Order: sequence, then structure tokens, then C-alpha cells
Amino acid sequence: MDVAPGTIVIWSDLQCPWAHVAVHRLHDARRRLGLRDQVRFDHRAFPLELFNNEATPYSVIAAEVPVCGALAPRAGWQVWQAPTGSWPVTTLLPMEAVQAAKEQGLAASEALDRGLRRAFFAESRCISLRHVILEVANECQQVDVAALAAALDDGRARATLMGHWQVASGEEVRGSPHLFLPDGTDAHYPGTGFHWEGEHGVGFPVVDTDDPSVYEDLVRRAAQ
Repeated sequence: MDVAPGTIVIWSDLQCPWAHVAVHRLHDARRRLGLRDQVRFDHRAFPLELFNNEATPYSVIAAEVPVCGALAPRAGWQVWQAPTGSWPVTTLLPMEAVQAAKEQGLAASEALDRGLRRAFFAESRCISLRHVILEVANECQQVDVAALAAALDDGRARATLMGHWQVASGEEVRGSPHLFLPDGTDAHYPGTGFHWEGEHGVGFPVVDTDDPSVYEDLVRRAAQ
């Protein structure tokens, strides 16, 4: 995995609750360590709907959210409050938007990524929709909304998104979230181990281990 110095590459899907935990903990660790200017997060798409050939099921997310919410309550969560018909059946366009925002720098893509995760998990907004993506972008001071809209409308980042899917289809990236550092370190579900009790999507996840302190170590290693 090619990772630039001072960077943590994050492979994930925007609808993945475990990734929402990881991204929140990374931002929190970087803030606590005072390394915001030394460490950047480079988001790569791990599009679950393309791997699974289906929209991410509501039943899976509904079972995972309370468990993940207990791990990182300040990340922003709520049970889905919008009408059932507003449930996002795809995250391809918002993940494409995160890649398009990289034209404005990693700070812009970081802000948009985090804003979209909060919009979905904490505010029950349908992030599949173009106008919702742009509304979220407008809430991120680092993002030029007009430039992002132009990039979405001409589809210039779609090839990047699909390229990520091809890379993630190999053996190196194992799922969402999976982090890679410049020194060759990688972490899948950093610090957290869990299993599903019962059938996936029917039962519920059970956390076996959780060590949030690993995130400070990951950020420090990236800063070196």
C-alpha cells in the first residue's frame, strides 16, 4: 500500500458504523495529540454495495448502531428517524464526492467525509442525494461547494472511486474500516474485536475487545 508520509489511508464505506467509530477516534486522537497539521487522513472507498451486490441492509445497520454508539457516543448517533423511503440505498455518489473534494486538498475531503457520516448516523439524512451532499458540503468551511458540484456533475471522480473498488478487491484491503500507515503498519477494525451472535443481519454484534488507545499510537506513528 502506497501511503504518503504523515498520512493515514482509511478504507471504508460511509454507511459502516464501525468506520464511523474509527474515523471519530482518529480525529479525536489527532486533536488530543496536537498533530492536526502533521497528520492527514486520506479516505479511500470500500463500497460495500459493490462487493455484496445489494444495498447495505437496514437490519444490519440497525443492529450495529447501538453497539458502535456505545463505543464512541460522541461520534454522533441516532436510530433512523426519517421515513423508511428516505433510507440511502447507495453511498456511491457521496463517496465519489469525498474523492472529488481531494482536488481542494485532504483537509476538504476529511471534512466532507466526516460531515457525511454525521449527516447519516446522527441526523438521518439521505446522503445518496446530490442536494443533500451539497448541503453537507456547505456546512464544511474547508469545502468549495461550487467546485464540488462541478466535479460531481461531470463525474471526474467516478473513475477514482471504481479504481478503489478494484484495488480493494485484492487481498490487501480486508474490509471497512482498514487503516494503512507510511511505515507499513495496518489495522483492520483498529483496537476492536467482535462477533455476530446469530445470523448476520438477523442476530446482533457482540464486542469482545476494545482498546481506543491504539488510535493515539496510530496517529503518532503516522506523524513520524
